[in-house]
Formats: sequence, C-alpha cells, structure tokens
Amino acid sequence: MTARNAFYAQSGGVTAVINATACGVIETARAHPERIGTVYAGRHGILGALQEALIDTAGESAETIAALRHTPAGAFGSARYKLKGLEENRAEYERLIDVFRAHDIGYFFYNGGGDSQDTAHKVSQLGEAMGYPIQCIGVPKTVDNDLPVTDTCPGFGSVAKYIAVATREAGLDVASMAETSTKVFILETMGRHAGWIAAASALAREGEGDPPHVILLPEVPLDEQRFLDRVRESVERFGYCVVVVSEGVKTADGQFLADQGTRDAFGHVQLGGVAPTVAAMVKNQLGYKYHYAIADYLQRAARHIASATDVEQAYALGKAAVELAIAGEDAVMPTIVRESDSPYRWHIGRVPLAEVANVEARMPAEYIDESGLFVTESCLRYLRPLIAGEDYPPYRNGLPDYARLAGRMVEKRLPAFGA
Repeated sequence: MTARNAFYAQSGGVTAVINATACGVIETARAHPERIGTVYAGRHGILGALQEALIDTAGESAETIAALRHTPAGAFGSARYKLKGLEENRAEYERLIDVFRAHDIGYFFYNGGGDSQDTAHKVSQLGEAMGYPIQCIGVPKTVDNDLPVTDTCPGFGSVAKYIAVATREAGLDVASMAETSTKVFILETMGRHAGWIAAASALAREGEGDPPHVILLPEVPLDEQRFLDRVRESVERFGYCVVVVSEGVKTADGQFLADQGTRDAFGHVQLGGVAPTVAAMVKNQLGYKYHYAIADYLQRAARHIASATDVEQAYALGKAAVELAIAGEDAVMPTIVRESDSPYRWHIGRVPLAEVANVEARMPAEYIDESGLFVTESCLRYLRPLIAGEDYPPYRNGLPDYARLAGRMVEKRLPAFGA
C-alpha cells in the first residue's frame, strides 16, 4: 500500500496540552512511514485547509516535535471557525476535499470539541459521496470537559489543577487580610454550559472552613437570596468567603448572567464579566469589601502547572488517533475509558463521531449537592485523579522553555478559495 499524507488541525480554544496531542499524532505517524507520508498541519486550524495554508511538519526536527509535549497553546494556530451543514455550505466542504486531493492527503485528524467532531464526521461523509478516500479521525480536546462518552477531555485536567491551586493560594491571601480588608473574593472560571472547571475548585478544600465556600455552576439557576445567605454565613463563621463562579451561570429565567449581547463564530453567546456582576450583588446587598479575578486565558495556558495525567492522556489520544487510522478506522474518535478511581486506571476506547458531534456533557445531578452551591463527594472522587502528578516543562533563564517551530509552508497548487 502506498503511503498517503495526513492533515492535522487544531480547533477552537487552545489548552495547556493540545500540543502534546499534536506530538502524539506526528511522532506516531513518523513511526509508520510505510502508511503515512508527511503530516501537514493547518495554519490556524481548518482555515489552513480552506486557504491551502499547510505547514510541513517534516521540516521540524525530532527534538522540536518532542518539545511540543511540554508547550502550551496551539503551536500551528487554531481558529473558531464553524463549517455549516453540508447542504447549505457544500462549497467549503468540497474545497477541503480539493485541497486534500491536491496534496494526496488520505488522513484527516481534527483536534477539537463537539463542533470539530461534527466537521470531521461531515468531511468523512462527503469524501465517500465524492469518491475520494479520506479517513477522518476526531481527536478530543476541550477545557470545558463537555464531550460525551470519554471519561475526560484533554485540557481539562490541567485547567482543573490550575483553578484548584489558584483557589487555595488566593484563599490563604484573603484569610490573612480579612480582619481589616477584603471579606469576599470571587474567582471567575470558564465553562459556558458545564460547570466542570468551577467544580474543580472544590479540590482545594481539605477541612471545614477551607475555601472555596461557594461554587456557582451553570447547571443550577442562580438563587440570589440563597447565595447571599451562604456568603453571609461564611463571613460570620470563618471571617471571609471565597466564591468560584462559572462564566455560564444563568438566572432563574434562563438568561446568562454575563451575556455581552454578541456571538462568536460558532454562534455561541459571548460571555464575560460574571465576577463583577456577582461582586456587585455582594456589595449592594451585604456591604462587604470584595476583590474578584477572572482567570480567562491564564487558566488554559498554564502549562507550568499542568496535570501529569492530562499530559499523558493528551499524548495517548493523539497516538491512538493515528493507530486507528492505520487500522482502517474512519469517522471515529478515541476516548478515555475509566477502569477505577483509586488507583486511577484507564485505557483507550473509541466512539463513532455521530455519537459525539455537537453533543455537550454537563455535570450529572449526583455531582451537585442539595444546596446547589457546592459539589458532592462523588464529584470529588471523579476529579481527584485528573489533576494528579506534575509534568514540569524545562526552564531556561528562569522561565519555561517552549518549542519554536520553523513553520515551513507547503507550496500551493490550487487557486485561492473563492477566486
């Protein structure tokens, strides 16, 4: 069988470990030259295919590719770009097939969340309809941890570790100053519809009175009075209160508390600023002095404190994606299958893309306590192994030393898209 080339693209919001997945894809492909020729990476994700902007990873040394394992963000560039349905947007899908044909690409590895799995599924369908053989493998990634079937999503374990550490450290700061200064500290996390990241802050608590004292989740409509009562109780009992709030928290009528009135490229409501909104409630109703912080990009870029479990799984899923393709699989996504909590054991599984495309996995009800303001022990059992272990990057001159790609571009063979 003649070796065919592969196309790899990163999609959506990046993570501390998405490049570890890229490393797994490229190193595994290089180990099978009889089946896979060159791995081309899309410059800025799927836009790289539409614009025929392909990065030739063969131009990167083995040392540089290995360094991707400890490098955060998207080394090849990512993009929030939603391809619509085949019927309404066939031209873009056909353009992908044209680019794949022009560069003898027989494998498509799309590293992203639910929208990306949907795109990979549609490309697989169109390739079959157009008589062009292309094996499409979705590779899971999302800090939100909201893909179904897989036990966890690469990127989540590291952001969970960051938030838990930040909660503990900031909590110590607030506790030390609460007598004469800040009484309430509010930390805003990512999480549009699923509260996994905010929930992970609960890992910081070791004993009664430890922060966080309140966790606000998208799965639970905000009961303002119940929330304020809990804040008051915490301040009266412990001298201070640490609140962790997910950006996707909604009011009782289903409106986002932090709706900016705009939408992103995927059609999602743009969120941001829930922390100051909650802080205003505390100030106006309780009169407490407060501070707030919005973790934003810091939480998903923090490779210096990544979870070793997360790094290992991110690489393993990239490796598995290539192995599935070589085995002849198409329109599937490798998954993490949990075997036990303690000790944490897992193995690689697989799921058809049709079962995960555009599907969100929210926190189950049994993970949220009766008050709706904290999580249960079963949730903590699920979370603990995902933040386990440290995988520090190498340091140079006191700072993390991350990979720098040559980024050699492939010569274009087609007219510009839309020309």
